[in-house]
Amino acid sequence: MDIIRVEDVSKSYGSRSILSGMSLTIKRGECFTLLGPSGCGKTVLLRLIAGFESPDAGKIYLDNTLVTDPAAQVEVPPENRGIGLVFQDYAVWPHMTVFDNVAYPLKIAKRPKDEIRTRVMEMVAIVGMKGLENRLPSELSGGQQQRVALARALVGKPALLLLDEPLSNLDANLREEMRFEIKELQRKLNVTVLYVTHDQEIGLAISDRVAIMDESGAIQQIGTPWEIFEQPANPFVFNFMGIANFLHVRREGGAYLVGTGTQPIGWTAPEGDGERWAAGFRPSDVVLSRTGEGLSGIVRRANFLGAMMDYLIEVDGAHLRTSVETHRAISEQLMFQAGDVCKVQFLNLLWFEETQLRKEVVA
Repeated sequence: MDIIRVEDVSKSYGSRSILSGMSLTIKRGECFTLLGPSGCGKTVLLRLIAGFESPDAGKIYLDNTLVTDPAAQVEVPPENRGIGLVFQDYAVWPHMTVFDNVAYPLKIAKRPKDEIRTRVMEMVAIVGMKGLENRLPSELSGGQQQRVALARALVGKPALLLLDEPLSNLDANLREEMRFEIKELQRKLNVTVLYVTHDQEIGLAISDRVAIMDESGAIQQIGTPWEIFEQPANPFVFNFMGIANFLHVRREGGAYLVGTGTQPIGWTAPEGDGERWAAGFRPSDVVLSRTGEGLSGIVRRANFLGAMMDYLIEVDGAHLRTSVETHRAISEQLMFQAGDVCKVQFLNLLWFEETQLRKEVVA
């Protein structure tokens, strides 16, 4: 059953169109992530769903209730939509204790004092803040403040939790810790989560489904994290979801040749009548060796990154990135230096016609 249904929603600011005819459904109980580059309209869509802004056209349903429809002059205020919200900057009240911050929505709703105390202490314990309920935000770390914001958003037992880049102000270790805590909270409380981020790792780690938005605010693909990463719908999705290599191939006399050279590909040829193609692959799909089968290449850059060796390799004018675990590079004589000759093979290739490639991908 769908808990969010967005139908043909459009939103502009002046002459700039942010969303145009956007349609989207989110199922009850899932963690759904809107993932895309900064400025693509992710937060705008979240604010429209929350009721902080109104669309120019289209309808929004929450749990089968129409909450937004400009044509019918329907606009349910945010406080009546039954949602919890957590923002990038935490937005905890600096003059209030942890207890009072978490209790605030219940006090506004004029719940009985006994109920407020019970529910606040229950939520404080769930987010791992038990014993800190009398502290002020200035006495807390960034991760603890974010937990307070989560507890405040969840204390009212909403069916839907909206998260707008809630981890972007935390350091890398805290981000990793908090993303798993958010997923665990979702399972424990059986709440539907709509998560907005430009961070691919977070989107892959916590989501049941992901929607990839491009710079124009259009959804390019919706799917499970595995589908998005392993079966991208187009070059934009493939390129956005991590370091992407595109090895350019041309067809001459029935053969497919790499780059500007004369080395033919040694794998299944692309399907289609196009004359120019690009083989898409991740750095992890590259198999390096010093001799043997594969394309001949030259190492143009070799960087030691601690646990990994990072290489930039040229194959007949085309460049690709790959990496090898340092201990494996040492044991298998794959510690290359700039200028070394190598052999390149591939575990997996996705073929795109060059006409499909966006300018930013080709560049």
